[in-house]
Amino acid sequence: MSSSYMESGRPGLRDEEEFIDILEERRQRSDLGHALRTFNPQPYRGAMSCSTRDLNTAVLESQYLRYVTKEIAVETGSTVEAVKQEACGILEEMSHNLQLGFIRLMAFTISKVFKRLFTGIYINLEGLNRLQQAIPECPVILMPNHRSYVDFLVISYILFTYDLPIPVIAAGVPLAGMKVIGEILRRSGAFYIRRAIGSDKLYWAVLSEYVKTIVRRGFAPLEFYVEGLRSRTLKSLTPKLGMMHMVLEPFFKGEVYDIMLVPVSISYDRVLEESLLAHELLGVAKPKESTMGLLRASRVLQEDYGKMHVNFGQPLSVRQLSQGKIDRSQYNLVPRDLPQKHTAEAQSCVSWLAHLMVRAQEQGSILSPWSLMACVLLQNPSDTLVEEGVAWDRLTRGTLWLRRLALGFGARLNWPGQVPESDVMSCSMHLHRSVVRSEGGRVHLVEEEEPVGKRPISPEEGVVRRAAAVLLVASYRNQALHVFVCPAMLAVAMHTTKSTRRDELLAFFTFLQDIFSNEFVFIPGRSSQDFEEACSLLKKCGAVQTSQQEVTESEAGLQTTSFLRALLQPFIDSYQVVFSHLCEEGVQVFSEKQFVPAVRSLATTLILSGELHCYEALSSDMQKNVLSALLRLEAVTKLRTAEQNEYRVNKAALRRIEDILSGKIPPQMLMTAPDARL
Repeated sequence: MSSSYMESGRPGLRDEEEFIDILEERRQRSDLGHALRTFNPQPYRGAMSCSTRDLNTAVLESQYLRYVTKEIAVETGSTVEAVKQEACGILEEMSHNLQLGFIRLMAFTISKVFKRLFTGIYINLEGLNRLQQAIPECPVILMPNHRSYVDFLVISYILFTYDLPIPVIAAGVPLAGMKVIGEILRRSGAFYIRRAIGSDKLYWAVLSEYVKTIVRRGFAPLEFYVEGLRSRTLKSLTPKLGMMHMVLEPFFKGEVYDIMLVPVSISYDRVLEESLLAHELLGVAKPKESTMGLLRASRVLQEDYGKMHVNFGQPLSVRQLSQGKIDRSQYNLVPRDLPQKHTAEAQSCVSWLAHLMVRAQEQGSILSPWSLMACVLLQNPSDTLVEEGVAWDRLTRGTLWLRRLALGFGARLNWPGQVPESDVMSCSMHLHRSVVRSEGGRVHLVEEEEPVGKRPISPEEGVVRRAAAVLLVASYRNQALHVFVCPAMLAVAMHTTKSTRRDELLAFFTFLQDIFSNEFVFIPGRSSQDFEEACSLLKKCGAVQTSQQEVTESEAGLQTTSFLRALLQPFIDSYQVVFSHLCEEGVQVFSEKQFVPAVRSLATTLILSGELHCYEALSSDMQKNVLSALLRLEAVTKLRTAEQNEYRVNKAALRRIEDILSGKIPPQMLMTAPDARL
């Protein structure tokens, strides 16, 4: 069935791109018949299927791995045979064992599960058609975003349904330890990668050759998460480049003519793991992946998770994208089978492509009404949300206003067009009733209930309880932030600098992108274009007036710029809390283990005293992002001699960054060093 209610305001995309619900047919026909039907996909250039044994043999006998094996044997004093045996063990732990019988089993089981969990799984047929045309022409790399463990299953399920080759999928090795389930996933195409590889030269060599062999042979698409990890905040993570280097190297070395990168945007009305997300951010240990844990989590089958949208983006040619960004002739200077260090040019090209793919994922994502409602709700103080609530009429007006703004900024929305707006919002509220409730015409934030008979909670425990609710709502707000982040940074620049000059605003805008580049994904080298696009969007909605030299806030646009500034305020406040902690007299050298609890303690103290109203400052991901930014800006340096990760604070550099962010340093001075380094 067509999803005719899809709205899109993104230039270059059809307003009525067809999305269909693949579960509709499954609700009407036999799941067993679906699983046992004829499956005859067309692989890359008619490539023959490759058994696990053949693939592993090709990896172990490759000239590259033979060279590295001999090199390691010399370095460690081991025999070549001993190193080769170790490589065999790594490969045995790692390799997939894709079998059609297990794909059929998964298709049958997943049909049952998905029909219980979701009211619909909507996919864009046009994107699938593009993928179908790309697969026979060159190796295809599927690059989905990663918000839920369901991501791992849904793409294979869709490709099986539409008779497309099943991908082999990079997965974390903890999944392999799940009894029965780990082996089923392996036989459904998963290959397992250790999370902490470090400087293990042999493991890197085996993994690299394994991935490159899959790409060269092209018997199946390769799927991996460029963000590396499941996002606990539901916003995009900074891309990891290790796997990206591996999949692109066969093209750089001329072993394949081209590679197609396919961004896949998976959007959820409600995420299955939502109850865990906030607690993980507040320091509760992530549950270990296990079969028993999966069975205990079966209660999720009783819940409603709304709709899922899977948007297959335009396949992007690496050959075309990399023109002018890398000189591939340099790879002819060294035999292909010998290890080569990545040049600065190659690293820059790979980083650019990885960031481009994450931005493509964001642009293809489908926003739910609840994401917009969360943006509006969090414009209010948390105490107000819990105690007084927000008037339903006010929330409705704010959400509908934001819907118009989001469409004007190019967002894609899942908003039913034939349903009264109040009903759409009421349904979204009901779907998320675990965190919000409506009572007496007002919407309240719901905190977790304490078990009956438990002792009274302390003030600090009360802060954590409230933070859990705030962070859960914030995660759904985060799904929409990519739409607003650049205009919001321009709004912050105008407000903080009190300047109207384009050059001064651009300098502050570039500084904000630099310091928040672990929070939001920006394509390297595009600050000026992002700034101009932000100016254009704010001008389009009437928030600013522009000339060649100036950008001026208009009276009619105060609501827009005020709203956009408020979207970024939790990040600014959280960063300032970390700055305050690191500027304390006793903090000079610290470890990462000390850092997170110390910042959380300071934030809790400030919240209890009423000096801070931002519960997001308690998030461990936020705190680690600040540390990464300060390392990059050289306000903090890592001590190489330390056994554990220890850091030294450059307080002069840190205070300068703090002063820039708060507007104490005039924009004219900022223009001389917009990246905040001393």
